[in-house]
Amino acid sequence: MAKKLNMKFILLCIVMLSLALTVSCAKKPPETTTASDQAEAADTMTTESETDTAQAGQDEDALTEEELEARRQAEAEAREAAADARDRFASEKVYFKFDDSSLTDSARDVLRDKVQWLRNHPDACVIIEGHCDERGTDEYNLALGSRRAESVKDFLTKAGIDGSRLTTISYGEERPAVTGHNEEAWAKNRRAEFRFCSSE
Repeated sequence: MAKKLNMKFILLCIVMLSLALTVSCAKKPPETTTASDQAEAADTMTTESETDTAQAGQDEDALTEEELEARRQAEAEAREAAADARDRFASEKVYFKFDDSSLTDSARDVLRDKVQWLRNHPDACVIIEGHCDERGTDEYNLALGSRRAESVKDFLTKAGIDGSRLTTISYGEERPAVTGHNEEAWAKNRRAEFRFCSSE
């Protein structure tokens, strides 16, 4: 009986050993990283990094292009504003009362704006034209137109504008702004106008 038990015990040990060996063999050997695997992983990382860098560069180029476009737009708007200011300077007239060369309050307001523009454009040269309505003799109106132009020049020079940049001329009644023989037409013809010298 003891012999039988011994035999069973031995058999049991053999089965257990067999099972242990089978399980042990079934286990996967640990993975080893070869040099080629490491190189491949490094290449993948480099490629991804280059792709990210290229994408960032494209984004930067796009942003730069947007900034350039914004700058171009701002410059175009600045040029347009400068041209508008120049046109406004030349188109705004100064008006006078009948048979008078003194400046009204509204005339002084117009001239203050012109002073500012002239300060901002120190190379500008301006011709001030004196004009009159049709009443009075040609000689009288030429003299009155000259006084009106000089009155404007005097205001500008007292405000600090170099007189050498300002030229006066009188056209008397020769160049009416509007035609007509009534107070409405005459009021528009009693004026000083501004134009830039031919070098401008």
